Amino acid sequence: MSTATAVDYRDEDFARSVRSFLVDVDSHELNALQQDGATAIIDLAGEYESMGCSVNTLLKARVLGRLSDIQVRDFALGSHNHKSMATYLVMWTELLSMAPPGSIAPVASLCAAIAYESADKQSAAQYLGRAIADDGRYSLATLLQRVFASGWPINAFAAMRADLHPKVCAMIFG
Repeated sequence: MSTATAVDYRDEDFARSVRSFLVDVDSHELNALQQDGATAIIDLAGEYESMGCSVNTLLKARVLGRLSDIQVRDFALGSHNHKSMATYLVMWTELLSMAPPGSIAPVASLCAAIAYESADKQSAAQYLGRAIADDGRYSLATLLQRVFASGWPINAFAAMRADLHPKVCAMIFG
């Protein structure tokens, strides 16, 4: 990670920015917020794919905040493919390094899923530990614990993730 893009998660301004993008499940604008989150993920991934990084701190805060919504998180889980997996891991890892407490579990779980799918079980377990330390009851972390413990085949996990993505897209974008 370039020091030019480093953000200290303890920086209160950045944490406040992340909190401003949290999704309230009772909002009358829930679907619009979910669409905004999915679009932010696509935009951020596009920056990482074209430049290998992003200097857009506000977009990073937006993605971290919007990942508070399970649908946005599930959209993120299915957004990469075999070709883009490494780019997404770089993106999620950088976001994890700057995520304020309370916003770590979603992005750490995404890192864990990609690491597992990349057959890096040691890193997957480390990322999962970060997610659980942030939120011991986080739903994706709990699911991944079961997946990892069962030794579920990587290709079956990838297939499940790929099957889920069109359903999540339909739910968010209609």
